[in-house]
Amino acid sequence: MNFTRINTEILAEITSAIGADKVFTDAESLDNYSHDETEDLRYQPEVVVKPTTPEEVSAILKICNAHHVPVTPRGGGTGLSGAALPIYGGVSLSMEKFKAILDIDTENLQATVEPGVITEEFINAVAEKGLLYPVDPSSKGSCFIGGNVAHGSGGPRVVKYGTIREYILNLEVVLPNGEIIWTGANTLKYASGYNLTQLMIGSEGTLGVVTKIVTKLLPKPGQSVLMMGSFRTNEDACAAVSAIFRAGVTPSALEFMERKGVEWVIKFDDIKFDLKDNVAALLMIEFDGDDLDDIFKNCEKTNVVLEEHNCTEVLFADTATQKEELWRMRRTMAESVKSNSVYKEEDTVVPRAALPKLVNGIKEIGTRYGFESVCYGHAGDGNLHVNIIKAGMSDEDWTNKLKFGIAEIFELTTALGGTLSGEHGIGLVQKEFMPIKYSEIHLNLMRGIKNVFDPNGILNPGKIMPD
Repeated sequence: MNFTRINTEILAEITSAIGADKVFTDAESLDNYSHDETEDLRYQPEVVVKPTTPEEVSAILKICNAHHVPVTPRGGGTGLSGAALPIYGGVSLSMEKFKAILDIDTENLQATVEPGVITEEFINAVAEKGLLYPVDPSSKGSCFIGGNVAHGSGGPRVVKYGTIREYILNLEVVLPNGEIIWTGANTLKYASGYNLTQLMIGSEGTLGVVTKIVTKLLPKPGQSVLMMGSFRTNEDACAAVSAIFRAGVTPSALEFMERKGVEWVIKFDDIKFDLKDNVAALLMIEFDGDDLDDIFKNCEKTNVVLEEHNCTEVLFADTATQKEELWRMRRTMAESVKSNSVYKEEDTVVPRAALPKLVNGIKEIGTRYGFESVCYGHAGDGNLHVNIIKAGMSDEDWTNKLKFGIAEIFELTTALGGTLSGEHGIGLVQKEFMPIKYSEIHLNLMRGIKNVFDPNGILNPGKIMPD
């Protein structure tokens, strides 16, 4: 791609438009914004900007569009697909100053927030009013809600409540040419032409920069119960997942954890958990609602299913502290795995009945290529995170052969009716695998959409589409 390097004249234009206090070119800032949580990748921007209003975002994009300068939007920097990496230099556009919860409308069960609001802070703010925003990715304590929108994020409670797509009603977006639009309406129904709101969700900052978000809210359930089932094999645990739903119950969360991941969490995060010797996998199952009798009926039905699938033990978290400890074990699993080895993380998703075949296939592929894997994730919706561990692979094989093993994992996922990512996105690191799932017809349609929104290709270039 032919982009313009930022020279003193362009930098002066940006500085004049938004103020010198929002423009950073020092070495520390450039280094801080050269990476996210994606492995060890680093790409340094030429300048970091931190606007505070949609009008300032508009001014930046107008200048960069006119000069063909690449712009990479950035949220909390917690992404795992490399979508926030400024691979062509240019401008790193940080949304960290957009951190206001503008309105919580308790009559219409809606809220309006800026994209730099930390997800957990928003969850807590609406909970204080007796309301629920159920989108809670593992990084909720540090990720931004704008980044969640950009990646179509989910989290453990997708299984009952759905992904972020079900909760975004309307978006204020700055287009690459600087125009500011609202994508839809603050209504629960929308049948007025193309749904631009849904198009923006999951577009990873390639079509526009989100500056306001209108979300749907729900009444907050008053009660919850958390169960933990232990299994001797991954296959038994995975097979139980689909059977739970066939028994007529819908958990608010259903998480799968492989033994090695639990072992590393116990060591890394000092979690107090009695992991028995015969346990290969765990299912963490949560039910919520307002009637405890109904919740316990669901627990009883689930317990029958677990026994039918060779569950060796079922534990109940009786207190809020016990619940939080078990959730902490699940939420810190990715960080714990990273602390132990060179790794790559993939984000597979299949119809949940296909989970046993997916786990078996991943292990078989790992055996052939020489890598180990730690699997865990949102089994209730078929979303399995696969942390690939270098283990005994040579540096040469890790660099040159691993990508073929990853391709086989995605080929398996696609053959099972799944796709390349459930919630992490495509970004930089998965784009080469897009042709496994999508035909050239699909990809050209996506390229065409990109070209309509961003004919100069300045906004987050080099992401999603294969080279």
